[in-house]
Amino acid sequence: MIRFSKYYFIQFVLILLVFGCKNENTTQKDSSQIFESIKTNFQEPQRSSGVNCWWWWLNGNVNKAAITKDLEAMKSKNFQGAMIFDAGGHNQRGNDDIPKGPLFGSDEWNELFVFALDEAQRLGLEMGFNIQSGWNLGGPRVTPQYAAKQLTYSEKKLTGGKNVEIELEQPHTRFDFYGDIEVLAFPLNSSAETEAGISDLDLKLGFHELGGSAPDCRFLLENEPRSRRQEVKGAYHISLSEILDLTDKMDERGKLIWDAPAGEWVVLRIGYTCTDARVSTSSGDWQGKVLDYMSKEAFDFYWNDVVEPIFEAAGDHVGTTLNYMETDSWECGGMNWTDKFAEEFIEYRGYDLKKYLPIVAGYVIDDIETSNAFLADFRKTLGDLVAYNHYARFQEYAHKYNMGIQPESAGPHAGPMDGIKNYGFNDIVMSEFWSPSPHRPRPENRFFLKQASSAAHIYGKKIVGAESFTTIGPHWNDELWHDQKSAFDHEICAGLNRMYFHTFTSSPPEMGLPGQEYFAGTHVNSQVTWWNQSGPFIDYMHRTQSLVQEGKFVADVLYYYGDHVPNVFPYKHSDPAGVMPGFDYDVTDENIFLQLKVEDGKIVVPGGVEYLVLALPDHKVLSMAVLKKVEDLLQQGATILGYKPENLISLVGGSEAQTKFSELVDKIWGPGSSEMGERKYKKGTVAWGVTARDYLLSKGIQADFDVLENDSKTDFDYIHYTIGESDIYFMTNQTTQKQKINTRFRVTGKQPELWDALTGEVREADAFTQKDGQTTVPLTLEPYGAIFVVFTNKISENEAGSTQRNYSDYRTLAEITGEWTVNFDPQWGGPESVIFPELLDWSKHPDEGIKYYSGTAVYTKSLDIDFEPQKDSQYFLQLGSVKDVGIAEVKINGKDKGIFWTAPFRIDISDELEQGENQLEIKVVNSWYNRVAGDQTFPDKKQYTSTNINLNHDFRGWRLDEIKLEPSGLLGPVTIEEAVH
Repeated sequence: MIRFSKYYFIQFVLILLVFGCKNENTTQKDSSQIFESIKTNFQEPQRSSGVNCWWWWLNGNVNKAAITKDLEAMKSKNFQGAMIFDAGGHNQRGNDDIPKGPLFGSDEWNELFVFALDEAQRLGLEMGFNIQSGWNLGGPRVTPQYAAKQLTYSEKKLTGGKNVEIELEQPHTRFDFYGDIEVLAFPLNSSAETEAGISDLDLKLGFHELGGSAPDCRFLLENEPRSRRQEVKGAYHISLSEILDLTDKMDERGKLIWDAPAGEWVVLRIGYTCTDARVSTSSGDWQGKVLDYMSKEAFDFYWNDVVEPIFEAAGDHVGTTLNYMETDSWECGGMNWTDKFAEEFIEYRGYDLKKYLPIVAGYVIDDIETSNAFLADFRKTLGDLVAYNHYARFQEYAHKYNMGIQPESAGPHAGPMDGIKNYGFNDIVMSEFWSPSPHRPRPENRFFLKQASSAAHIYGKKIVGAESFTTIGPHWNDELWHDQKSAFDHEICAGLNRMYFHTFTSSPPEMGLPGQEYFAGTHVNSQVTWWNQSGPFIDYMHRTQSLVQEGKFVADVLYYYGDHVPNVFPYKHSDPAGVMPGFDYDVTDENIFLQLKVEDGKIVVPGGVEYLVLALPDHKVLSMAVLKKVEDLLQQGATILGYKPENLISLVGGSEAQTKFSELVDKIWGPGSSEMGERKYKKGTVAWGVTARDYLLSKGIQADFDVLENDSKTDFDYIHYTIGESDIYFMTNQTTQKQKINTRFRVTGKQPELWDALTGEVREADAFTQKDGQTTVPLTLEPYGAIFVVFTNKISENEAGSTQRNYSDYRTLAEITGEWTVNFDPQWGGPESVIFPELLDWSKHPDEGIKYYSGTAVYTKSLDIDFEPQKDSQYFLQLGSVKDVGIAEVKINGKDKGIFWTAPFRIDISDELEQGENQLEIKVVNSWYNRVAGDQTFPDKKQYTSTNINLNHDFRGWRLDEIKLEPSGLLGPVTIEEAVH
């Protein structure tokens, strides 16, 4: 069992109080006090709900000075902690090498690791570490015995009717490792040749991962090629009954002695060898073979060889300061065999696979349907072994040390896995999301949280984490409000509740500035130009997480995504059941499906979340176990949406199972088929040919959340939680335009409150109406704006707000034009003081010290206000466009107004604005990008920066003709505005 700190114990007790069974002695005052503590935590969040980071130790090049610097910087911004991640990657995509530090796991590395734990303990930070250098388990000491395996074969054709003595060639072998599985023979009849063989056979056998962004892998169940341009080669059909096992007729040297019957025969020698997969992005000499993820013995070897010595060095930190372990997403190619695979296949599938192995050589056994059914069983077994022999084993070892695990065990690369099954062994379910970049510009290639949050909800796990803001291409120049905030808010709506900056790179002081960086990821660390101004940005995410971590998710639909492998779910807006807009859903796998219950007509998962309907996938394929469970759920009164299943793509149970499958399908859905229908079965209902959203609305179920007069799935998004009797909605404007909207919530009898995570402000909504069990609240959301709408205090269902709107409009009183005095830092090449006749982009200035400047510049100006500010009016300074990171600090008349990082960069100056002369000071910070660009454009001139990152390459590593500069500075227009109430 994982050991919790005192604070976690208190939080756990609070959660039990909130979510536990209702007690007649629990008073309204108790609930109110609990919610007040949550509100306090929102306004001043505890470190436990804070942000984290992947703390990259690049090429092992860290030292104690860098460690202390980094951890103290994290502490200063209220980080919860960090995940130490030793890796390479500094020199990928055209970037330069950096010095080599201690090898991962060496005595010298362990000394630095323990020093980091000592410092983290001193500072009160929680630590974790990736138990590997690089992305996937493996390394220099992984012998072929424990390396990833794959099938291999050799083929011999011969004429029978005589005693045969031949040498069977050893199949293709890697790393001098080979093991025999079976020797099989079958007659070859030319009349059995067919033009259409098995499509995508290498993928169906798991020889390759289906990389990319959580692809839909259901095409592997069919015999249509993935690409229409792909030719399906011909093959021979052979009968299972004619396959002979000759394994005992071959000696250890490969000599076959066999009295072969008359006719033409094929003899296959089938075995296994290592894959050619190597550890990716590891540091220094930590290169080597990828570990066998389907073998307990392989994981045991790795644990004892690599992890145990690190734990011995860490001592009492293990399970206290050091709390979690990580491994990265599957990017180690395909693997499809392990030493005990044949025996474990029988255990999981109930039949012997050996006579089906000629499929490996492209032969069709009995028919295409039978062969594809075997291949589906084969891949499903791969997924079982990855889950139970690797990730379950990982968790088992971790729990012995009071540690938790948080591997990215469920994609988005489609390895041989069932993502949600793997997540069942995570203590923190971990995924990833990306900021916009040339490498991944589209939302479907950037967002992957829905599967992880669903796993947390269905298993009853609290924390949904993510490697956050990954990019390939940009360096330092991400615009916080446009790129990071929009992505963070998007994934909060998908269920994220703990982000891990990717990446916070450690860089020893002697590496200079901006120092060494990873080739990918958004750079957030104490070396970025805007670190001193990063607090409000980090606080925003901190406040948001503090609230959503405490909630119980609300959704109306549970979507079952099938039992096929690979099986990784894409992003929320893929919406396969047609739930959106207005409703939300979770996704589940076969493992949880078989544990579902029905209570008062609602589908209930082990984690306690309840759903109104259960939706089946549209490919009309179910396992026999799931079909039986469908009947059981209907008998209990469930509502299930799904077409009549047509196929049982499995050989489990033989022909008898197929017969029973067809009989049960007709029993539930009725004989025949139709495009649309609804049918009562026992206490339940099954319906088909309708989206989940349309079905719910047709039954009088109101949308949980609506933006009136806007039915876009992408302009706005939301997520709904409950905390006790309170309802918490987080909603986001996912456009770059200011939006005035009327939002409607499926809540009534409660006063709506507006909780702003930018400021921590909590206020009652002055404008709202209630009708028919719903509350309508008018909102104004700035570009990429977001707000919590919280319903907690009870009111009459007839009560309405006292005004028509909750936000002011603004009218422009004056535009601030003319000259500005701008002070740059000469240390970074800028002039100490210069006059800008008007606001302009630094990168277009003729002075190279300004054009290529990076860092902070201070704009000052005297404003002459020709009107007398009224005490009952509100006045604002609006900065307009601020580039390239989008951070500014403002003072007016000597009063510090704080740091601003989101559009529209509006600052309340009501208390400071005076008639006549006013002194305005605006600090603007841009990123390292332009200064590095200048240095790399003119390598013969004075160099201000030092880094391994080469901006003269694109995201693919291709050389660029020129480095285009980023617009920088205060671009305006800067205006004085008055609120119009």
